[in-house]
Amino acid sequence: MGRESTPRRATLADVAAAVGVSRGTVSKALNGRDDISSETRERVLAAVTELDYRPTTVTAPESARRAIAVVFDLPASPYILGVLQGVLSATTETEIDLLTRLAPARATRTQRAVARRWVAEQQESGVVGIIGLTLSAPDALIEAASNADLPFVIVDPVDTHHPRMVSVGSSNWAGARTATELLIELGHDRIAWIGGPEASDAARDRLYGYQAALDAAGIAVDPGLIRADQFAVASGAKHARDLLTSTRPPTAIMAGDDEIAVGVLATAHELGIRVPEQLSVTGFDDTPQAAWTTPPLTTVHQHLEGMGAMAVQTILVMAEGRHPSSRHVELATSLTVRESTAPAPAGR
Repeated sequence: MGRESTPRRATLADVAAAVGVSRGTVSKALNGRDDISSETRERVLAAVTELDYRPTTVTAPESARRAIAVVFDLPASPYILGVLQGVLSATTETEIDLLTRLAPARATRTQRAVARRWVAEQQESGVVGIIGLTLSAPDALIEAASNADLPFVIVDPVDTHHPRMVSVGSSNWAGARTATELLIELGHDRIAWIGGPEASDAARDRLYGYQAALDAAGIAVDPGLIRADQFAVASGAKHARDLLTSTRPPTAIMAGDDEIAVGVLATAHELGIRVPEQLSVTGFDDTPQAAWTTPPLTTVHQHLEGMGAMAVQTILVMAEGRHPSSRHVELATSLTVRESTAPAPAGR
């Protein structure tokens, strides 16, 4: 005789479907929130009883303050600090606590049980939403958060193709194209590109923007002038040395972010190449350090604080059971022109 199958446990989605409301509304009813009608609350509670729904995680007491958690992989950088400033300003205005978390180790967070446990721990701490920042391989965390009805927003994601991902970023393609067009207007036609990882959507979009500007100007894209690596000072220094000591060095180098650009500037100085007289350099992000490099860096301005604030606003919309206006929000970029760019040197 075969074993009897175990009845499937009712989920929050089952309750929502039975009542004809969103999962967020069910959560509000269960948490005693006063921003739903008493009639809706009674219908939800009746369905909970009928379906024998039991929450799988402990909900923070209503008296506890709500919080948003920011989770990241990387150590602090000017980019992270810029986004965090926007998150902090927005949470302060809305009187929500801000918690910072290191993500579970990459080797373990891909395991669903680990991801579920980590998300449950955040809920038990009163977290109403999670913002992922410079977070690689977040799929299991996104899945676990979605299943627990906990809003999860990624800022500048590596990969935007996860079906449940909600993200906030910048118009990377347009920003890189604008910076390339500036260099072309200055007479440069050997423009090198040192970008971020090939797996990064943001890095690819910036590369495509650079290539589109060259194509539009009738300048052939030279694969020998294109490099992909990490968003790091060391990457910029290494590839700049290779490019600038070649038989036909570029007259301009575009960096995929400001940290790469810092490495390019350091190598140019070490090689005795004057910026911008002999070499123009651009960055991307417009972090605070860009104004203090030698010379000050021309760079694509991302509204880092705005991205952080938008991530908080999106979390709060989702926490109310509403859908965000777009699953992938892009903020406009602009070009900040400083002293690291100049007309191409004569005879090059």
